[in-house]
Amino acid sequence: MKLQLTLLFTFAVTSFSLYNENTAIQDFQGKAYYFSQSKMDLGDWGARMSEAQKKQMKDRLKNRLEKTFVLSFNKEESFFKEEEKVDAYSGATDSWGSNFARGPQYKNIKENKLVQEQEFYGKKFLVKDQLQTIEWNMGTESKLIGQYMCFKATASVPTSELSWYNFSWQDLRDEPEDDTVKMTQVEAWYTLQIPLRHGPAEYWGLPGLILEVSAGNTTILCSQIVLNPKKRVDIKMPEKGKEITKNDYQNTIKGKMMEMRNNRGRRRS
Repeated sequence: MKLQLTLLFTFAVTSFSLYNENTAIQDFQGKAYYFSQSKMDLGDWGARMSEAQKKQMKDRLKNRLEKTFVLSFNKEESFFKEEEKVDAYSGATDSWGSNFARGPQYKNIKENKLVQEQEFYGKKFLVKDQLQTIEWNMGTESKLIGQYMCFKATASVPTSELSWYNFSWQDLRDEPEDDTVKMTQVEAWYTLQIPLRHGPAEYWGLPGLILEVSAGNTTILCSQIVLNPKKRVDIKMPEKGKEITKNDYQNTIKGKMMEMRNNRGRRRS
């Protein structure tokens, strides 16, 4: 179900013309700023909570439910990074959540390369893998996002490919015997006014920059675009951490969390 996102901030777009006498597409660069909001799913547990308790829980998890990001890009490369926020309750960063948050992400669409820094309980990893191929279904529906005319595209993507850096206790359950792959329906809006194949997070491959994407219980929306700024955008590929693939990183997380669960069980016995 598409998340109904109500924006509480002013949409501001600062841009220059993509095509002019002095700028070629080869030198095209810029930054896009995104705001994400996720719907809190409390399941059966939430049914037993009062509205006041639900509000308190949502306030405490605000840093995990609402995030801001910056996507720096040129023709072939992009760098996507979350802007760090301080927890309103503790005055500190969310240390538990940071273990399963998306780290700084580099994508190179020409070389089909993903490089992402991840830190898990103090250990640094450098995840290197291929970009996830997304088979987009192009639609004709359109709408304006800021000053940009955007077109709709949809896709069905393996859920694990959208959250491979994250963890749920359900991940420790046995895999289904029929090897069913859980899929997530994705809706994206892209603009041909910025004809680059970049997008936020794992999303890319459309003929224009993705300005909005909804998947599962989360929507990511672009709030500001700066094209061809005076100060050149510097995109560097992450280099720190133990090199590992996405699949091996997932197995590392599962192994560590299983160890923690078993240790907790032995202490209680």
